Amino acid sequence: MHNLVEAVEKLEPLVVTGRVAAVSGLLIEARGGMTRLAVGARAKIERRGAPPLAAEVVGFRDSRALLMPFGPVEGIAPGAAIHIDPQGSAVHPTRGWLGRIVNAFGEPIDGKGPLPRGVAGYPLRAAPPPAHARDRVGPRLDLGVRAMNVFTTCCRGQRLGVFSGSGVGKSVLLSMLARQSECDAVVVGLIGERGREVREFIEETLGEEGLKRAVVVVATSDEPALKRRQAAYMTLAIAEYMRDQDLEVLCLMDSVTRFAMAQREIGLAAGEPPTTKGYTPTVFTELPKLLERAGPGPTRPDGTRGGPITGLFTVLVDGDDHNEPIADAVRGILDGHIVMERAIAERGRFPAINVLKSISRTMPACQDTRERAIVRDARQVLSAYANMEELIRIGAYRAGSDPMVDRAIALNPALEAFLGQDKDEVSSLPESFTRLEQILAGGGA
Repeated sequence: MHNLVEAVEKLEPLVVTGRVAAVSGLLIEARGGMTRLAVGARAKIERRGAPPLAAEVVGFRDSRALLMPFGPVEGIAPGAAIHIDPQGSAVHPTRGWLGRIVNAFGEPIDGKGPLPRGVAGYPLRAAPPPAHARDRVGPRLDLGVRAMNVFTTCCRGQRLGVFSGSGVGKSVLLSMLARQSECDAVVVGLIGERGREVREFIEETLGEEGLKRAVVVVATSDEPALKRRQAAYMTLAIAEYMRDQDLEVLCLMDSVTRFAMAQREIGLAAGEPPTTKGYTPTVFTELPKLLERAGPGPTRPDGTRGGPITGLFTVLVDGDDHNEPIADAVRGILDGHIVMERAIAERGRFPAINVLKSISRTMPACQDTRERAIVRDARQVLSAYANMEELIRIGAYRAGSDPMVDRAIALNPALEAFLGQDKDEVSSLPESFTRLEQILAGGGA
């Protein structure tokens, strides 16, 4: 009875409607019902010979509201009725969503039937937890990938960025993390992915075992900008639900850059001025709002805490420029970055992580004295080889000139083998450090 009373109290007594005044490119201008509208409000627009079209209010111009549709505008006529949705944007997930694939609206697209509907609604654009209510990052998380376990050790509740150009292997790296990481639930957001690659990622790269504990949110590159942006919000909303169920959540998003591109399209259509490389100011406003939602669980009213959301977000760097605007902004928000380089991929080593340019901001506090010594020694050897690599490759380096370089040359094949890892191979944290220690001691791979 109490729940029924609450539901009745939330009912909107007024039915708000408007009319289509004009259609201009990606925008639909609406008149009427203006006093009940706000930025972010949802609406349904009647169409001729087609189901109603979902849209969102993205701004105002004079006395008209500017709406952007979630689909094609075909069938919309002047004066078409617009019905404002009083429920707004929320999703009702349950644990029954694990193993399922959904779209930006939380609707199933895997052909396995309808999804169970949860009692509590989770807003898609929730505010990040207050900083003072958050716990510190937890103990370290075994990611199952040697290069990351050792050189960018990650803690539970930490947020890492994977910076990479196109075709360097970041999607495969994410699938390895989804299958091998120690966590209770995985939420994967495929934002702006190629349609051809979605099924390949789910069936081959992620696999049946990986999908069992995962929820995959998909918005392909051909879908409207609003759907691509909403898919990112949907990914974090589902992760927040799993966190509140006391589950340790791994949130993977590929990619934040495509989220930023979608926000740029929306901002430009709404009349925002472009700034660096055409990105609008709201892009740099929305990025921290999205990324800060991941992290350690907030304190509940009863004093308990939910599970952490460990976030790994890929950044598709434009033209392999790791200092382009989105990469630079994301790097300043997250707790570390993994740099993947095309040159490493081209010589056949995967994952193509440049460990010298990658960093985790929780290190070295999350490593013991022995592990810190191993990592420091390994970095010195790798750095010595990298500094002289060109001379070594052309045969200009004379053996015996520098003992450190001589050691680096001797250990380089074993270190390259250590940093490379097949997508089906799993390497635990203790095993990774032990193997690296043996290599540095001259014991080979």
